[in-house]
Amino acid sequence: MPQPTTTLRPAPLAPEISLHLAADSTGLFDSAGGEFRSDEPPPFWAFVWAGGQALARFLLDHPETVAGRRVRDLATGSGIAAIAAARAGAAEVSATDIDPAAVRAAHRNATANDVTLSDLSAPVEVLLAGDVFYSPSVAEEMTQRLRAARRESAEVLVGDPGRGYFPERLFERVAEYAVPVPAALEEAETLVTGVWRMR
Repeated sequence: MPQPTTTLRPAPLAPEISLHLAADSTGLFDSAGGEFRSDEPPPFWAFVWAGGQALARFLLDHPETVAGRRVRDLATGSGIAAIAAARAGAAEVSATDIDPAAVRAAHRNATANDVTLSDLSAPVEVLLAGDVFYSPSVAEEMTQRLRAARRESAEVLVGDPGRGYFPERLFERVAEYAVPVPAALEEAETLVTGVWRMR
């Protein structure tokens, strides 16, 4: 799949962070000629999703949430939440994703913001996940991973703009934002997005 063209620009809800992003007029499958191809993940990393933006804004406004702690951003995409954690004073931050292109994009974006992401081997103290409940299979897998981290005493924070498969009963909302989003992605110009802490 050809990679979308990106330019470095500020994230709408967290303009302190600049990311290499596709144009707002670009759709998720434009680089694939409008087709979904199961053999290669679409370039989620070329867009800044509402859940990640909300997490980033929350961490930048509440740095005590991650300051001095080991943080992992699960399903990192562009890396915005990981970068915000690093900017907020986390001791160490890693960014993971099933798509190696997303991990590369997160590191590229981190470099553009003068922060470093690492490979965490020590136990995670804060686990972040933005916009991960968009399909039944992904939501089930993510719920299991988040619950496992919570059982290991990690604080789990999720950014979710009301995706249909979000297991709200497992969380308490700690913040809410009206997040600017590209209409080409969401068919809306803003999404009300919660930051949620797993119970």
